[in-house]
Amino acid sequence: MATGPRYRVHFARRREGKTDYKARKHMLMSQKLRGVVRASAKYTTVQLIEYDPKGDKILVSAHSKELVKMGWTKGTSNTSAAYLVGLLAGTRAQEKKISEVVLDIGLHAPIRGSKVYATLKGMVDAGLDIPHDPKILPDESRITGATLGEDVPKIFESVANKIRGGK
Repeated sequence: MATGPRYRVHFARRREGKTDYKARKHMLMSQKLRGVVRASAKYTTVQLIEYDPKGDKILVSAHSKELVKMGWTKGTSNTSAAYLVGLLAGTRAQEKKISEVVLDIGLHAPIRGSKVYATLKGMVDAGLDIPHDPKILPDESRITGATLGEDVPKIFESVANKIRGGK
């Protein structure tokens, strides 16, 4: 390990690989809200965050646990649930007059058709303006849950209508 008067230790989050400060700076310089999407093995979370030097402010939040209260009986970590969480966050953003967002996927790998991009499609379908390439979005059959079973598309439509209707 290097030592001496010229050696500089990097920030802890950079050393641990948790934050890419160069990418974060570019997002913050855009002066737009960040749509932060985090997908774990069990849940999906979406937050619309505004930068503040004293600490970021969360304006809108949605979590896949909320889908269960709306009638979603399947898993909360699949592509369909990720889309519905994005749709829920997008409709809440529209209620607060938020229209433009920049996607922040953090350290998630940008894999075409992944849960992160299903969430992006949900936010875009809700009416948010998010710059993206349509090629990265998952297929419609994966979003509606046609691959998960025969009853999933019906449940999906029911929950999606509740989200859109605000019920």
